[in-house]
Amino acid sequence: MATIASVTLEVADPTAAHRFHTEALGLDTRIRLRASQESTTGFRGFTMALTVPQPSTVDDLIGSALAAGATSLKPATKSFWGYGGVVRAPDGTIWKVATSAKKDTGPGTRRVDEIVLLLGVADVAASRRFYVERGLGVARSFGRAYVEFDTGPSPVKLALYRRRALARDLGVPPEGSGSHRLVLGGDAGSFTDPDGFAWESVSPVPAP
Repeated sequence: MATIASVTLEVADPTAAHRFHTEALGLDTRIRLRASQESTTGFRGFTMALTVPQPSTVDDLIGSALAAGATSLKPATKSFWGYGGVVRAPDGTIWKVATSAKKDTGPGTRRVDEIVLLLGVADVAASRRFYVERGLGVARSFGRAYVEFDTGPSPVKLALYRRRALARDLGVPPEGSGSHRLVLGGDAGSFTDPDGFAWESVSPVPAP
């Protein structure tokens, strides 16, 4: 079964981006950064989603992100699914921070339980077939709306969502052009998927 070894964000200033991800979001080693001046406009077609234990963690991380220069796309609020909000980092990456809990059940914490990379794609079923053919196993699937892959020991999970639905969920227009400013690394080889997301060959993550 193919696995994901790394997720690399391409940014104009890696030093500043590293400071933001470390100090504001507490993500020192799970996301890689690479310098890039590739042109990009509008929605880049993906979001990084942080799943956390409780609402106070959402507020803490979003507050830190805003203090570090992020802009609010959706203020943290309760929903049918829980509690969450969306920000755009200074480097342009969109981050969603959410919890399924609707109230705090313990002391405040900045713990991140899970990182999910959500790719917005034109055709979920077609992209699912594309990735399955390259060795990725499916963990969960909801028809043509959502697919989550089994990425083994990867520090980041991978999921597919319809591009327009993802943009609507994030509070941004779906249009965008140029580079995604994102590179995935894994043992499935080097390729570009149907929606232009690039993969490079990287050794798999060692099992714990």
